[in-house]
Amino acid sequence: MIVVAGEALVDLAPRDGLLLPLPGGSPYNVAVGLGRLGRRTSYLGGLSTDAFGQRMAERLDAESVDLSLCPRFDAPTTLAVVHLDADGRASYGFYLAGTAAALLAVDQLPPLPTDAWLHVSLGAIGFAHAPTGRALAGLLEQHAGRGLTSLDPNVRPLVFAQAGGVAAYAEVMDRVVAATDLVKVSDEDLEQLHPASDWHASARRWAASGPALVVVTRGPDGAVAVTADGREVAVPGARVEVVDTVGAGDAFTAGLLAWLDRQGVSDRHALAGLDDATLAAALTSARQVAALTCTRAGADPPRAAEVAGGWPEG
Repeated sequence: MIVVAGEALVDLAPRDGLLLPLPGGSPYNVAVGLGRLGRRTSYLGGLSTDAFGQRMAERLDAESVDLSLCPRFDAPTTLAVVHLDADGRASYGFYLAGTAAALLAVDQLPPLPTDAWLHVSLGAIGFAHAPTGRALAGLLEQHAGRGLTSLDPNVRPLVFAQAGGVAAYAEVMDRVVAATDLVKVSDEDLEQLHPASDWHASARRWAASGPALVVVTRGPDGAVAVTADGREVAVPGARVEVVDTVGAGDAFTAGLLAWLDRQGVSDRHALAGLDDATLAAALTSARQVAALTCTRAGADPPRAAEVAGGWPEG
């Protein structure tokens, strides 16, 4: 089972001059994507008992995502206002304080199955956020050496203020990355965290610090996998008619985790042992899942049957 931990929120997305409420949040999107790709998935994050929270829980249940690890709060649902630029790229403003996604504390974390794959995606809540971000960082570090662990830093400018500046937040992130098996990160995130280095140098440094694999997404330029022993495998971007890029990175993450899970990669040794051809196949499948998401509005990842050749159970 893959346990996806982190925030769930409602995206207020622009549609015909109005703001349309859509379920979202990076970890929430990843959980939905994994469910649609037929993988056993559980969501771990604070959900509100309000109407938005109920709608979000019902959607997870409809996608066969387990909710037994998910605490519910009477606080309102977290909101994100989405802005799309002329190229369909999204930026976000957040209503976070006092909301359900921001209230999950260490003493509310349920025990995880020993062999679970724990994936944490960040967003409005970074590792310096108290209490939820710090609880997620601790959860990753505690689960290290048990089941697989993976992380998407998914950097938003808000998280730097939570930590007291870019350098302080980057230091926290570097520490957690070093204890994580798989990191999926965008080139933009790396350059925000380490502005004095280019993304490639930062990715290589991260890969040498502890993870078995660092995967860097580069938007239309494709993706690159960097291994702990310094190997690099790259795939080009896919050409599609882009409606918007909302949820594209989350769809890539879901596609990557689902492909690895379907191939039986269940521990760090198996992840570190992937050869170049297998890594290229994994990146290509994840790229396709992300590309399909870009062809439709909002975070709407594809189902297994929509992926070329299908996505048979494994």
